[in-house]
Amino acid sequence: MLLFREKIPEDWLPRVLKNLPAVLVDHAHLERKAATTALNLEKYRDLYDRVQELNAIAIEELQHFQLVLDLLKRRNIPFTQPYPSRWISGLMRSVRQGQRQQVIDHLLCCALIEGRSCEKFQVLASSELISSDPDLAQFYASLVESEGNHYATYILMARAIDDAETDRRLDFYLDLEAKLLREPNPYPMLH
Repeated sequence: MLLFREKIPEDWLPRVLKNLPAVLVDHAHLERKAATTALNLEKYRDLYDRVQELNAIAIEELQHFQLVLDLLKRRNIPFTQPYPSRWISGLMRSVRQGQRQQVIDHLLCCALIEGRSCEKFQVLASSELISSDPDLAQFYASLVESEGNHYATYILMARAIDDAETDRRLDFYLDLEAKLLREPNPYPMLH
């Protein structure tokens, strides 16, 4: 179960549905970044014994990236530069320095990003896309389980390092995430 303290803003879905080409480009970039982030997590000593799991996540995220690139190609949407996400940047700016603190914070940020993706993909899969673009609705439905699994995996990895510190920082991050989510985002993007 996702542990969020703030609901997705009401204006998010209408903005996304009106700007699907831009959102699909944003989605492609998010999948690419998710793959590189999973690989980047392998630098932490506390995760050396989790490298195979992180590789599996990276491979799955790269497969999702390819699926979105294929979708862009079929729809004649050019792969262009992404908009920066103030929400993701706000989360990542709060990652503390220091080996153990940094890895826990980094994992929790990844978990929240994956969790919000899971939630938003569910919303898209059950939105008016079902009638207006059933293939896209099905595509988003097909990604929900994977995103939810990544969310849970990252939280469990953090808990395995230090359960009490993970609880403390998760409380901090849930408050921060809610605050960031309330900030207006003028761009049509997933996050």
